[in-house]
Formats: sequence, C-alpha cells, structure tokens
Amino acid sequence: MQKAAEIVRRLRAMSNPAAVAGMARFGINPQGTLGVPIPRLRALARELGRDHRLARELWSTRIHEARILASMVADPDRTSVDLMNRWAAGFDSWDVCDQVVMNLFRWTPHAYARASSWSRDKRPFVKRAAFALMAALASGDRTAAEGRFVHFLDIIRREAADERDIVKKAINWALRGIGKRTLALHARSLKLARELSRLPYPAARWVGRDAVRELSSAATLARVKKRS
Repeated sequence: MQKAAEIVRRLRAMSNPAAVAGMARFGINPQGTLGVPIPRLRALARELGRDHRLARELWSTRIHEARILASMVADPDRTSVDLMNRWAAGFDSWDVCDQVVMNLFRWTPHAYARASSWSRDKRPFVKRAAFALMAALASGDRTAAEGRFVHFLDIIRREAADERDIVKKAINWALRGIGKRTLALHARSLKLARELSRLPYPAARWVGRDAVRELSSAATLARVKKRS
C-alpha cells in the first residue's frame, strides 16, 4: 500500500474544495471527493502506466478521484467478473460509474455479458453501468456483430420505464449511441424511440422523445451514413 499512499498524498495536494462544491451542484457525490480535474488524473495515469495491483489498492481507499484513477491504471485483461461486480457495487456517484465504464470495463472481455446482466439489477448505479456500457460499446467497438446491439435494444425496451434519473439518462444515452452506429441500427433505434415516446410511462416517454429528437435530425443521419 506504500505506493498507493504516496499517490493519495499527491491527489490531496491537488485538492480543490471550491471544485467539490461545483461538482455537487451537478449531482456528484461530494463525500470523499477532492476536486481534482480529470485531465490531471489522466496525466498522472500516463505517468504511472498499467499497474493492476496499484489499481486495486487505490480503489480500496474509497476516495473519489483515487477510484477514477484506479480505472485508468487497471489492466483490462486482468479485470475479472468478480472485480467488475465488486467495483460496480461500490459506485456511489454517476461520474465514477461512467469513468470506470469508459476507462476500464468496456475494454474487458466481459463487457457485453456484464451489460446484459446488470441491466436487471435493482441498484441504481449498477443499472446505470449496464447502459453506460452499452453506449460505450456502441461508439467504441467497431468490430462487434450488429446482433449484439439488437439485443441491447430489446433490453432498452424492457427497462425504459425506470423512473430513476441516473438510470433513465443512461438508457437514453445507450439508445442514442446504438442509433448512431450503422444505418440499420439507426432505423431500429429510431423505431424503438418512437414506440417508447407513445408509452403510458413518463420515463419511457422522455427516453423516447429525446432520442427521436436527436436520431431524426439531418445532422445525425449524415454522420451515421458517413460512418456506415
């Protein structure tokens, strides 16, 4: 733990209480938060390189920025399903959830299975992680079979009525992301968005209407055609 303790000292030296107050206004949990900006964490991660043991030690500190840094230095190939489940269970802020998904979870061989499994989880941040993973995979994994994302659309249809803000926003993110992947998925996603916009559930209607607005725009369609 000596190296982790030194890193924590460095993080504390970068702390900014005013930034913590600003983060709280955006719904970020201020508990254990130092206010270190992401660019500084990324610079520190580049300096440290991959260090899976250090990542586990940083996560165990329960410090907000140390956990984000842990996701940047962890090794995706050494990241087990058990570790993913334990870290997801420890999420207590939407930004930590999203950073861990984007920096680490989406690069693991377990990403698709975890997205499907967590989508049924009752815990809000674990469920958010499922849909953040879907969004990240839709934009980042260019070699995946289209059927994987058709399956995700079925999950979105099933879960779209979840009223919790941090969950419904991630569901919307996933739907929009899948819709921007290929022309075929764009058509499927837009059709689903229109279906959701007519359902008698406020969360599903919000998810659908917001996705319709973006996916039906000429600019979005042009970008999808270019990517396809």
